[in-house]
Amino acid sequence: HCLSVRAVCQREVDCDRGNGCSWKITLLRNYWKSKVKQEWLSGKYSNIPSQNSLPEKSMYPMDVETWGEILEAELER
Repeated sequence: HCLSVRAVCQREVDCDRGNGCSWKITLLRNYWKSKVKQEWLSGKYSNIPSQNSLPEKSMYPMDVETWGEILEAELER
């Protein structure tokens, strides 16, 4: 699980590990973020008609760099 989360949230996982967090804490801090981020990056929410069409779990607190990655992926589509 940790490696699959790191595949999507490498910067966040490396930061947590560098700050001395255990793998368990790192996984707990980044698991849902990686799921939501992967859905955004894959284009799952590219063509929604309105914000009301988004599923409840489509949002998660993310930093500016993460939203930048998502925006770049959208611009490439």
